[in-house]
Amino acid sequence: MSHSQSQSRGPPGPTVAQVALIGLFVTALVTAQLTASKVLAFSLPVSLPITGAELALPGAALAYALTFLASDCYAELYGRRATQVIVNVAFAMNFVVLALVWSTIAAPAADSSIDPGTFADVLGASTNIVLGSLLAYVVSQNWDVIVFHRIRDYTGREKLWLRNIASTASSQAIDTVIFVAVAFAVAPALLGVGVVLPLEALLALMVGQYLLKLAIAVLDTPIVYAVVSFVRAREEEAADETTVA
Repeated sequence: MSHSQSQSRGPPGPTVAQVALIGLFVTALVTAQLTASKVLAFSLPVSLPITGAELALPGAALAYALTFLASDCYAELYGRRATQVIVNVAFAMNFVVLALVWSTIAAPAADSSIDPGTFADVLGASTNIVLGSLLAYVVSQNWDVIVFHRIRDYTGREKLWLRNIASTASSQAIDTVIFVAVAFAVAPALLGVGVVLPLEALLALMVGQYLLKLAIAVLDTPIVYAVVSFVRAREEEAADETTVA
C-alpha cells in the first residue's frame, strides 16, 4: 500500500454496532422523557405488600430500562471511558429536550392547533419528569458503569450475567427512588406544575417500577450475551479481513 493510499483512508469510523447501541440508548432516553407523565396500572393475580393487587408505574419504565441494556452492552464491548462519555453527553441532551418542549409551549398556537392548555398540561408535566430524570440519570447511569467495570476487573470476560444483573439491579434501585421522589413530589411542589402524589402512591410507583426493571434486568441478560457475542464475532471478522488486505 502506498503512503498516499494510507493517508486517504483516514481514521476508522464508528462501527454499525456502536451507532446502533448509541441510537438505542438516546431513543429510549428521549422516549422515556415524553412518556413518563402517564401512570400505568396493571392488575396482578396476587396482592403484594405496598402495591396491592395493582402494579402502578410511570409510562417511561420500559423505555428507561432499555437504556441500561444498551449501556451494559456498550460497556462490555467498548470500555468504561467510552460508555461514560455517552452517558454524560446524553445527560446534557436532556436540557435540549426541556428547552424544545418549553419553547413549543410558549410559541403562539394556530386556530387549527390542538388546545394549547391541553398541550401544556401533557408536555409541560415533562418538566418534572426531566428534572427527576436528570438527577436520577446522572447518579444511576454512572453508578451502573462503575459497578459493571468493578465486577469486570475481578471476573475478566467471564460472568457477564453477574455484571449485567448486579450493576443494573443496584443502579435501577437508585434511579427509581430518586426519579419518583423528584418527578412526582419534589418538583411539582416547588414548581407548581403537575400534582404532588401522596406517600402511598409514591411508594407504589417505586415498588412497581423497580419490580419491572428488576425483571427486565434478569430477562435481558440473554439479549446482552447475544448482542455482545454477535458484535465481537463481526468485529473480529472485520479485523481479520483488514489484516489480510
